[in-house]
Amino acid sequence: MGRHVKIQELMGIGKRYDLGVLGGGQRVSVVLHKDGHRELYAFEKSAEEPSAVLELSDDESRMLGAVLAGTYFED
Repeated sequence: MGRHVKIQELMGIGKRYDLGVLGGGQRVSVVLHKDGHRELYAFEKSAEEPSAVLELSDDESRMLGAVLAGTYFED
């Protein structure tokens, strides 16, 4: 994971994690704020501005991470 993720300290805000170039040339960045909420930015190929931004609470982020990691939930 480490060599494909660039981490940048955002003074007074938190940290930004850039997940390089994905399939199709897309990029994803996550800003982890000191208060626990996150912002997920999706960029189209060669775009400077994000095509989508999601704001997630700590709990929402963990739920999304669990689903992406292959954890399955039952009602």
